[in-house]
Amino acid sequence: MKVLIQRVNRASVTVDESCVGSIEQGILAYIGLGHDDDLQQAKRMIDKIITYRVFENTADPAKLGKLDKNVQQVGGGLLLVSQFTLMAKTDKGRRPDFGGAMPPEAAKVLFEQLVAYAKTQHPNVATGQFGADMQIDSVNDGPLNFLLEV
Repeated sequence: MKVLIQRVNRASVTVDESCVGSIEQGILAYIGLGHDDDLQQAKRMIDKIITYRVFENTADPAKLGKLDKNVQQVGGGLLLVSQFTLMAKTDKGRRPDFGGAMPPEAAKVLFEQLVAYAKTQHPNVATGQFGADMQIDSVNDGPLNFLLEV
């Protein structure tokens, strides 16, 4: 499992000209699921995302400018988007190899379980639409981007 997280001022997902998910300040997370990923790993990843400190501490003068707060502490949103292309092998040739991605049917089930767990752990969770052609609109803050793996 690979997840690319981005600290954003706002982000939204549109499918067929209709907004299916949006957040204000928070984390946009692109989630790639591999063949061997399971619900336990998905739960660990959600726990990591919501506790990963990517927001500055503006209250403590001794910590000004330090990445000291997580999305829960700043009351931010979490936008989860399934992104199988993160699992591509790109080390050879000029065309990505998606053989490492979990098959769509299994990935959809695991992604839905991951989202359900996230909603039990964080009050402001939005998603894209699994398997759809999505248009993502985001305003990166920083920019700060991190590739997380479990």
